[in-house]
Amino acid sequence: MYAPAMLAENILKENIRYLGRILGEVIKDNEGEKTFDVIEAIRQSAVKFHREGDQEFTRNLDVLLKDLTTSQTIAVVRAFSYFKHLVNIAEDLYSNHQIRIEENAETPGGIAHSMSSFKKANLDLNEIDAFFKSALISPVLTAHPTEVQRKSLLDTEHVISSLLANKALLMSRQETEKNSRMLYAAVTALWQTRMLRFDKLTVNNEIDNALSYYRLSLLDAIPELLQDLEQDIGDLFSQSGIERYQLPSFLQMGSWIGGDRDGNPNVNAATLEMATTQQSTVAIEHYLKEVSSLRRELTPTTRLVSVTQELLNLASTSQDQSPHRQDEPYRLAITSIIARLSLSFQQLTGNEASLHIDNHLTESLLPYSGPEELLSDLNIIANSLIKNHGELLVYPRLGKLIKAVETFGFHLATIDLRQSSDVHEAVLKELLFNAGYSFNYAVLTETEKINVLLEELKQPRLLFSPFQKYSELLMSEMEVIRKASQMRAKFGARTVRHYIISHTETLSDLLEVALLQKEAGLLRGIWGSGSVQMDLNIVPLFETIDDLRNAPKIMSEWLSLLGIRHLIRYQGNEQEIMLGYSDSNKDGGFLTSNWELYKAEVYLVELFCQAGVKLRLFHGRGGAVGRGGGPTYQAIMA
Repeated sequence: MYAPAMLAENILKENIRYLGRILGEVIKDNEGEKTFDVIEAIRQSAVKFHREGDQEFTRNLDVLLKDLTTSQTIAVVRAFSYFKHLVNIAEDLYSNHQIRIEENAETPGGIAHSMSSFKKANLDLNEIDAFFKSALISPVLTAHPTEVQRKSLLDTEHVISSLLANKALLMSRQETEKNSRMLYAAVTALWQTRMLRFDKLTVNNEIDNALSYYRLSLLDAIPELLQDLEQDIGDLFSQSGIERYQLPSFLQMGSWIGGDRDGNPNVNAATLEMATTQQSTVAIEHYLKEVSSLRRELTPTTRLVSVTQELLNLASTSQDQSPHRQDEPYRLAITSIIARLSLSFQQLTGNEASLHIDNHLTESLLPYSGPEELLSDLNIIANSLIKNHGELLVYPRLGKLIKAVETFGFHLATIDLRQSSDVHEAVLKELLFNAGYSFNYAVLTETEKINVLLEELKQPRLLFSPFQKYSELLMSEMEVIRKASQMRAKFGARTVRHYIISHTETLSDLLEVALLQKEAGLLRGIWGSGSVQMDLNIVPLFETIDDLRNAPKIMSEWLSLLGIRHLIRYQGNEQEIMLGYSDSNKDGGFLTSNWELYKAEVYLVELFCQAGVKLRLFHGRGGAVGRGGGPTYQAIMA
């Protein structure tokens, strides 16, 4: 074993003991010596039985547990629960240390390993660049209403983790004592905080919880990862004559929170609007904070360095007339960016930017029409620095900000709409009946359903009438799709791009969603013609074992529809399909599930290769091996 690994293990054991002592002192302070002594006696008996296997300790443990009062029982449960939480924190720090060691050792799955693979395969820069231009990685956050751990506890544990990580870096006695007091305070807060929720999470709570991960890590970590990958590829081919490699934007975040209606009646048009607005708020507030820091940091003066004409043009749009900054065009340019971004924030979210901007700085300026305009201005600054001996000034903040805007736009994450196929059938049944059709759509054969749907898709008129009375379900479903159209217009096309159909079992399941899009103005033109356009990608979700086996047949029928190639071409000649790991695992077991997933993928890849259409697979793996996914790297390589 390497010395660094042994040292890390010793630090892990020391941290666990240290946190355990703090928890013990906190329990004494809050519950008293008697309760602490009971908890400690139980702990010691359990440890001795585990180590020695002596049945005497088991009998002692039984006696101790049977004699507990109700309040002592609660204290014991909480004590052991929180001790495990603290152990997890220490182990997470240890794992992070191990990961950094493994990255240096080019462990499979890390960037260093990928760079080494590029070298071994003798790939040239054009091949790598072409791959990234066609690639798409989109991690998708979903709401888990069964999650029992409260955000309050997660926040406190994050504080404990930060304090524990900093403990080894402290030099003075005063710093060490302060760190210790802060840790005692954080563990006390943990002990005095209710462990479980008394009420179910609302959709708004789910949105807030997801956004906290962006604020905590994703907004900083993802752009930093992308910038470092860009630097590594550039360094790898530094002898090839390129001035600076620019990594294509291949990573986009996704979310189901606020748009996933399958089994959740609380998700509706209002939650979709709430989610998109709050996501935009988080993204643009991050940009405002970063450009504010840039304004303080980028202080080069034209008395010492040259700048590009494009930068001077951008600086000339600033309303800042201070004589102290007229020779600092970068700061003037950034002042203009801040002013326009503040106007965009107000226009999109309806709120004033927390970063105070004087009204005179926004005179004659317009908000950005989209993230592309913001990116253009940021790249003007970066290009001027690079061309004038300031490339090192791009790396600390500006480069990461550019990657952030490329990745998150003004929408932060693409919200997927999802609903079950049986709900779509019920909505179409009602729409057709109220439009004057005498048949019951729900009892038609599959062939009859397809014929009805295709005929309706060719009609220029709509089925929905504002003068008819509809069920609450139908109105809610129509409002969601209309709201998606409005949010796309407001925040950009990447805001809502996919409509996922749960329990896809037949071709008509896909056509039903196409017809619903037509009703909301998201499908335009006559079906079957070369002019047809559809804004939301229809994504069938194949979940059960039977569905996975039927997937190639259903998609073959979809690709064979008259005019479908025009529609797919409008959407970038791509078709996305989602594969359900969790449900297939529950349906057929781990081995059968993975075998059927593998076969479905092979058949689908062959089908789409023959059709000349790019296939994108959305792997609904969940978060754990137990849900059928397996280790991420091995699953991808398989």
